[in-house]
Amino acid sequence: MPASPPLPASRREVPVDTLGTVHVDVPHLMRLRFRVHGLSFVAPAPVRSVLSGNHASRLRGRGLNFDEIRGYVPGDDIRHIDWRASMRVARPLVRAYTEERDRPVQVVVDQRMSMHFGSQRAFKSVVAAETAALATWMGYAAGDRVGGVVFNDVRIERVRPLRSLSRIARLFGAIAEMNAELRADSPVRTDYAQLNQALGQLLHMAPHDHLICIVSDFAGADARTRALLRQLSVHNDVVAGLVFDPLWHHVDERSALVVSEGHLQVELRVANERVRTPVAAFFKGRTAEVAELLRTSGVPWMPLSSAEAAVDQVRRLLGARHSGTHGGGL
Repeated sequence: MPASPPLPASRREVPVDTLGTVHVDVPHLMRLRFRVHGLSFVAPAPVRSVLSGNHASRLRGRGLNFDEIRGYVPGDDIRHIDWRASMRVARPLVRAYTEERDRPVQVVVDQRMSMHFGSQRAFKSVVAAETAALATWMGYAAGDRVGGVVFNDVRIERVRPLRSLSRIARLFGAIAEMNAELRADSPVRTDYAQLNQALGQLLHMAPHDHLICIVSDFAGADARTRALLRQLSVHNDVVAGLVFDPLWHHVDERSALVVSEGHLQVELRVANERVRTPVAAFFKGRTAEVAELLRTSGVPWMPLSSAEAAVDQVRRLLGARHSGTHGGGL
């Protein structure tokens, strides 16, 4: 195994008691390299994978390069028979292809203020960072170049794909830096336009034959988002990770809910049915809107809860081939 590159300096240290729940750092993301054994985004995926069945046909896998024309042998795909060449020599010939050995993997990681929330276990921003790291290591283990786009409310950082541990460390450094800037007292409001801006920039970075993994809560997703996802998926394989908090499904009536838009805070007494009912309806309605947008974009998507370790969810959703190799959750 090659030596790990020096890690980029972080703006501030992440307290041990918040690591992997409120914030992430580069070493934490680098260690996820050892948790991807048996995982793959592409076929042949186990039947229980979220990408099996109807979803599997949407992921093309690596491209094919023409290799040669040779004689047909039993078991060859008849769709590869070259009929014109076969007629000339009066025997069946097939066009043989070899699989491309390299396909760039791009991760798109949302670290906006809307991601700095979690009612259980971890913040959505942490789940997004860990999921992106797992996708990165899956690509690296497959021999691919890896890079991505990391964005928050004020900037977008692009990391060009390269098969290099130092490039991975740079990508993780951008994720960790933006993650460290997420604070409860931050005056920055969520910039809903940033999601489309990031996807638009990715269009120029990934013209064709890339594997793209987008991890976000899709706050602010609209018709433009759907159009961008469709454009990206025309010539690339695209999979989305929709990060959500359990409050999207159930509002605990025994507790109060404090919400903020960046400057003011309001405490909602959800024990009061007149408060709880519209709040619950909002969360469920938003979940349905985003799910429908992703469904109509034609992009396969994975639901990722902030209440469970990212590595355990990815293993379950993608169907790890060796479920006994990953140990406990992160």
